[in-house]
Amino acid sequence: MGVKKIIVKKALGEMGFAKDGGIINWFPGHMAAATRAIKNRLKVSDLVIEVRDARIPLSSAHPDLQPQLSAKRRVIALNKKDLANPNILNKWVHYFDLCKQDCIAINAHSRSSVKKLLDLVELKLKEVIAREPTLLVMVVGVPNVGKSALINSVHRIALSRFPVQEKTKRATVGPLPGVTQDIAGFKIAHRPSIYVLDTPGVLVPSIPDIETGLKLALAGSVKDSVVGEERITQYLLAILNIRGTPLHWSHLSNRTEVSQNESDGKHEYNLKDLRQKRRKPPDISDVLYIEDLVTEVRRSLYETLNEFKGNVEDENDLESLIEQQFEVLQKALKIPHKASEARLMVSKKFLTLFRTGKLGPFILDDVPDSNSSL
Repeated sequence: MGVKKIIVKKALGEMGFAKDGGIINWFPGHMAAATRAIKNRLKVSDLVIEVRDARIPLSSAHPDLQPQLSAKRRVIALNKKDLANPNILNKWVHYFDLCKQDCIAINAHSRSSVKKLLDLVELKLKEVIAREPTLLVMVVGVPNVGKSALINSVHRIALSRFPVQEKTKRATVGPLPGVTQDIAGFKIAHRPSIYVLDTPGVLVPSIPDIETGLKLALAGSVKDSVVGEERITQYLLAILNIRGTPLHWSHLSNRTEVSQNESDGKHEYNLKDLRQKRRKPPDISDVLYIEDLVTEVRRSLYETLNEFKGNVEDENDLESLIEQQFEVLQKALKIPHKASEARLMVSKKFLTLFRTGKLGPFILDDVPDSNSSL
């Protein structure tokens, strides 16, 4: 049995997503209407920017839309490149190049990064600009890949290039999937008039492949409540152990425990404040606290894996290791021993550290082979 199947079969207890197992079913009512609207607008769009999460370049593709997307002028934007391993990400970009598919890795919050995307879009539209007075660029993608953040950055850049008289309009940005629930047009240029269409993130009605669904959940494209934070954390720990990632943190093994003053549990800084710029930035004491927390988490995971005498490719051994890591993470994350929901609290904090890149850049999808699908 392959490594991936082992991870899914035992580390997750073959439970799937729902309590009784089986495929994931998460399809809010607005998604059905949005999917129909997207397909209709794709017919008249001159170019499509398909935004994917750079950590899951294949898993974050919408399979039902791929036939239409591949038939259009398309640029695949691998967003959140700052959270992805750059060496593996370069291999992914090279893979798309070999498939004759325009692809660029971006950070939607970086002006220079988004400008490079716009330059590529303009190059792709160059052949039709001369004969079309109005061009439509459509932005599509699954939930929480950063489409609205990209739209806002594009809009700011476009306004500096092409000042317009009408009041500017911004896309709504939020940390949860499904924030944008309709389709809005944003004028970004004159002569010719170029409109960018923002769309809500949509998923297929169900995801039969459990591992793809778990990757989407881990990246935040599926609400945690659908899958369960503990199960998502089990999957993340399984991936980290299988790949031997904690062994790269060996330099932390000789680090002494944090001082009593640092670990007395009185620090009130909330890990949720790490999420993108929706609150006041943390002060220096908060930053030092988070750095200390991350160091303890990494050190704990390194020591448990380094001292592990079993085989991570053995189903029972891997499950035992993950259980042990939950216990050491509880201490590293300073969660009270007798907390009734300690395991859930561990999962939530650990996932926050991963999703904000505090554990380091990471790519969940394996480097593709020639048989992989775009």
